[in-house]
Amino acid sequence: MTDQGLLVFDVDSTFIEEEVIELLADATGRRDEVAAVTERAMRGELDFSQSLRERVAVLEGLPVSVFADAAAAVTLTRGARKVVAAAAASGWAVALLSGGFTAVIEQVTRGMEIDEVRANHLETRAEGGTEVLTGHVLGEIVDRAGKARHLQSIARARGIDVSRTIAVGDGANDIDMLEAAAVGVAFCAKPALRPHADVIVDERDLMTVWQQARRALRR
Repeated sequence: MTDQGLLVFDVDSTFIEEEVIELLADATGRRDEVAAVTERAMRGELDFSQSLRERVAVLEGLPVSVFADAAAAVTLTRGARKVVAAAAASGWAVALLSGGFTAVIEQVTRGMEIDEVRANHLETRAEGGTEVLTGHVLGEIVDRAGKARHLQSIARARGIDVSRTIAVGDGANDIDMLEAAAVGVAFCAKPALRPHADVIVDERDLMTVWQQARRALRR
């Protein structure tokens, strides 16, 4: 039996265990500096877009091979593959809405039944026969408000009523997305996000999220 819906996940520290910007920053020797800014942004202490631009600037000059290195270091959160398969089997579309980077997300999720990925694109340039990062983000940044807009536009394009949407995230950048969904799930979340959630899950298993969110949707 199927019942069409839309299941949306944040990526970093939600669908995967790591923060990709920190993995990329490893190659610069400035991971701790970048991680401190990420933590403040996820607590809601900094404007996300501004903080992302500052963190991405650290990556200037790195070869694009760092994307593959970062993808190889990523760990999917427990239940990630199972929840995507379970949602697809139930007729649900699955989307990843991330303040992270498309180039890494697409490698990490290759072969999974992910219907949509909306994330940031890093600008590159040719330098000495090698493609390197410029330290800039291309186009509009997927920020807190952007995630909510993407959830709504994906649902609309697929003919899914907002009453059939579930959003899952962990930080302040996910507040609008959780509020836009019929059921918002705070997953092992920062204090800033918890008051905005319909369901709070502190067990790091995305199948638990799916089960609890579906129950909440039926209430």
